Amino acid sequence: MAVTRAAQTTESMTTDPSSSTQYETSPPGAFQPPHLRLREAAGRLNAEAVSLAELATLQGSAGLGSLLLVLAAPCVLPVPGVGNVMGLALMMLAVPIWRGDPVGALPARVAAFQMPARWARRALLMMAWLYERAARFARGQHGLGSLTQAGPRPWMAALVALMGALIFLPLPLGNVLPAMCMALLGLGLALRDGLLLLYAWAAGLLACIYSAALGLAAWHWGLAPVWRYLGADAG
Repeated sequence: MAVTRAAQTTESMTTDPSSSTQYETSPPGAFQPPHLRLREAAGRLNAEAVSLAELATLQGSAGLGSLLLVLAAPCVLPVPGVGNVMGLALMMLAVPIWRGDPVGALPARVAAFQMPARWARRALLMMAWLYERAARFARGQHGLGSLTQAGPRPWMAALVALMGALIFLPLPLGNVLPAMCMALLGLGLALRDGLLLLYAWAAGLLACIYSAALGLAAWHWGLAPVWRYLGADAG
């Protein structure tokens, strides 16, 4: 009996051909924590390019929180054009959020966007890390369950649209704080934790302050002298 159990345990350990890391697989139909599922998906990834639709499928969920996390994770990676695509996608998602319509998939043009497999793998590992860290202190509603309820959510739509606009703008390191805001928002919705949603608002506020400070600095040291020079010439 002990030998049989040992054999079953050995068979449940699989090794990805492209990696020396071993993952313990779960039986079909068994619940698997998101961070383990994402790490297994990253280990099995061997395509040359991966679309956002495939990335969302590998994550294993099509809820709004999961989609926000899929859109947020690539924003901190140095992938050409990713900020523009993710920013537009977030602004497009803000419309059904405002209306209270169910959001179960990415827009078609956004879903077709492809990134190299190595960056997709890093995005999956980043999402796994975020899920694992958030699950350590997430304890459900935290008395803020009304923030995670379904239905029209204008406050959330405004936040998603604003962060999408900031990600779209070509600001130095301008993607980091908005992407963090969207990741926290996605985790709060996925884990139904209101405290994470408050953290998302805090990150969003910091993102707005950072972007405003960059704009003021650009005006004060760049555009304002040019404006004054042109005004002096015109006078």
